[in-house]
Amino acid sequence: MTGRTTKKTVTFLHPFTFRDFDELLPPGTYEVETDEELLEGLSFHAYRRTQTLIHLPAKSGRQDLTRTLTIDPDDLDMALKRDVASDTTAPERALLQGPSKETSKPRETETDRQAMDRAEDEGMIVHSR
Repeated sequence: MTGRTTKKTVTFLHPFTFRDFDELLPPGTYEVETDEELLEGLSFHAYRRTQTLIHLPAKSGRQDLTRTLTIDPDDLDMALKRDVASDTTAPERALLQGPSKETSKPRETETDRQAMDRAEDEGMIVHSR
């Protein structure tokens, strides 16, 4: 099977955790990788997500001791929603890094952005307006 890896960054403004991970993680920008495999036998290209990883900083602060955690993408979405909900200074902050507000494009809602991310995670090509 043919596979691919997509990368994106997410930013948390507050400490956060995941459902199956007891450690409270510090706010910051994290790299997320999603591994997918090509579904064969279809008349179009489609991918199935096989693994989602988030790269964590080392507990001791040493750059050579970074950690990688396998997570459920739904847990990541929930952690980002909790972070946005607890952000009293900018409630309109987007979940993922996206276009700046100065662009002339219509503003996407949180639900629109999540739907597009899920579609891209499933291998669909999404065209922005």
